[in-house]
Amino acid sequence: MLRALFLVALVACGGGAAVKPEGDPPLPGVIAPDLALATSLHEALVAKGPAYQPHTRNLRPDRSPMYTNRLIRETSPYLLQHAHNPMSWYAWGDDAFARAKREHKLVLVSVGYSTCHWCHVMEDDSFEDAEVAAYVNATYICIKVDREERPDVDAVYMDAVVAMTGDGGWPMTLVVDADRRPVFGATFLRKQQLLETLRQIRAVADSDPQKLADTAAKVASALADRTPVHGGGVVTADVVERGVRALAGRFDREHGGFGAKMKFPSAPDLELLLRYHRRTDDPRALDMVTATLAAMARGGIHDQLGGGFHRYATDRAWLVPHFEKMLYDNAQLAIVYLEASQLAGDPALAEIARTTLAYLARDMQAPDGGFAGASDADSPADNGERAEGRFFTWTQGDFAAVLAPDDAVSAGAYFSVGDPAAQVDNRTVLHLGAAPAPANLEAIRATLLATRAKRAPPSRDDKVIASWNGLAISAFARVGFALGDPALIAIAERTATFVLARLRDGDGLARSWRAGRASGVATLTDYVSVVQGLLDLFAADGDVRWLAAARTLADQLDRRFGDPAGGYFMTDAASEQLIVRSHPLDDNAEPSAAALAALDLLRLGELTGDDTWRARAEKLFGAAAGSLARGGGAAALRGAVESYLDQPLEIVIVGPSPDALVAVVRRIYLPNSTLVVTTDAALPALAKAVPFLDGKHALSGVATAFVCESTKCREPTSDPAVLARQLARVTPLFPDRSPLPL
Repeated sequence: MLRALFLVALVACGGGAAVKPEGDPPLPGVIAPDLALATSLHEALVAKGPAYQPHTRNLRPDRSPMYTNRLIRETSPYLLQHAHNPMSWYAWGDDAFARAKREHKLVLVSVGYSTCHWCHVMEDDSFEDAEVAAYVNATYICIKVDREERPDVDAVYMDAVVAMTGDGGWPMTLVVDADRRPVFGATFLRKQQLLETLRQIRAVADSDPQKLADTAAKVASALADRTPVHGGGVVTADVVERGVRALAGRFDREHGGFGAKMKFPSAPDLELLLRYHRRTDDPRALDMVTATLAAMARGGIHDQLGGGFHRYATDRAWLVPHFEKMLYDNAQLAIVYLEASQLAGDPALAEIARTTLAYLARDMQAPDGGFAGASDADSPADNGERAEGRFFTWTQGDFAAVLAPDDAVSAGAYFSVGDPAAQVDNRTVLHLGAAPAPANLEAIRATLLATRAKRAPPSRDDKVIASWNGLAISAFARVGFALGDPALIAIAERTATFVLARLRDGDGLARSWRAGRASGVATLTDYVSVVQGLLDLFAADGDVRWLAAARTLADQLDRRFGDPAGGYFMTDAASEQLIVRSHPLDDNAEPSAAALAALDLLRLGELTGDDTWRARAEKLFGAAAGSLARGGGAAALRGAVESYLDQPLEIVIVGPSPDALVAVVRRIYLPNSTLVVTTDAALPALAKAVPFLDGKHALSGVATAFVCESTKCREPTSDPAVLARQLARVTPLFPDRSPLPL
């Protein structure tokens, strides 16, 4: 059944323009094509060069595209995928809405991303179809949005879709009015559903526009009320416990993870449980994390040959994923596997962190620096048609073709080839079952990986996105430090250098970089993710330039994003104002920007000794306190509250040959700490940026560790065992009571 909400009416036509507005190119349903526009679009197509491959089934005999729309002018890989649809797409912008107002039309808005399988399906089913295009082009204005380039637009309208339907996801399909207020919201629609819906909406708009206008205002108001903040609240440990108990109630005891259907690898949820375990010693909190990570590592969501994780699993057991691989998922998961290894003392978890970053370094680094955003769910099959997961799936015959007979049998058993629960188009998603590992597993894996590399690969969205690269900097810096791997830290340094040099917009950040230029207005998520990465990199290599850059960016938060009531808006005050300006309290594919902002501010307060940073975090918590007290989500923000309620450690290691002391810090889970490793010679200059270094120097000419909290320092030591005991002390989350077991 279609779930449509007809909520918005058309708005009165605006005034005339001095220049004749742009029309439509020659497409189905267009009565009078704009020939000047058609010429301009053809020139843009020619400028792509002979290597350009149009992404469309609508081709002439010479393989040139039958249709070209405005999206040919864009740099986004997702928008370019739709540049040869017969739809008269606009990119998001004022021109489309001005035309909608001028022509008394509603606007079809389609939101997705380039590596999304169901986005491809909807394109093939509807947006490549001449019947759909003819109707839409004649009666609607249509807009394509790359959610990765415009996370602000995506967030606002995803809230609308969830409010209308109770569910969300991509592709996201909306109808909005010329004032950008939602009329209808849904996710994936088949061709006939889409056409029927659009015809119904148009009929209501024609018959009773005032009714729709009245309802539209109510919906816009409801969206504004979805992220209320009120200053002056107080957060307590109960906020942390509430979130943890909500997760425990949803935990899948059989397969790990949360929920009973599709499984997403939500890193903030797992990190909250790790924090809770550390502060309460509740064993079940850690057990939920390790059980989930072990199940994921054995499942088909984990690329058993190349490393890294797919976006999500379609089943409870983590066997069959949607096959896109996202930078943000893998960066977050590498850190969670590392932290769980530190708490559980399990080196196998740390190895997953290492192989995950090895995948990113091998397959996702952009040539000029930074990391590409994602690889596609679909890849070409033997017949040339796109098929979901074809690159990653196998048959026993595939194994037999490249492995020795005995190896093919043992590897097939080990990777569960033929398992009926893990089939996609009669091919198996590799995962680990009960069979033992072959003795020569690594040689077998190398052969299979080399064989797979000869297949036509999934396409890669090569946009370098600021926030996702911030998460990657954190992952490479933290895992590199913990594992003592300078090559990983060097990748973090290279990425940070790229972001700070290329992803710039004046004194601030740009959202993304592609094809030699930066573009897009950065959001709060971009700033706080990059700041976090820079602070993690400073802890890993001690280079004060990263701290200086982090401070410069963090100094801009209040000016660009601050809410006088407390906390931060998602969007820059100087950027386009959407129908609501929301507070990003909840986690989505990335951690809550509010959570990262709070953690950044707390860390900067500790490093600089400037209490105004901590005061800004306190104001953020006060604004969010009411929302945190009512709900059970927002795991990352609850984790930030846990950090705020802890006694943060200041760890300084100074002197020659510090490796033995540093090794102690590497193996311990210390989420609420600041670390500086330096030499006596470098100390005076560094102390200007980090005041708590003042007066600390190597004792008796040997490396010395100082562990301090709240201006009180423990006995300096050069003994790794003593340092380990000092770092093992934990302030209980509930000093006055013991919480009930989970």
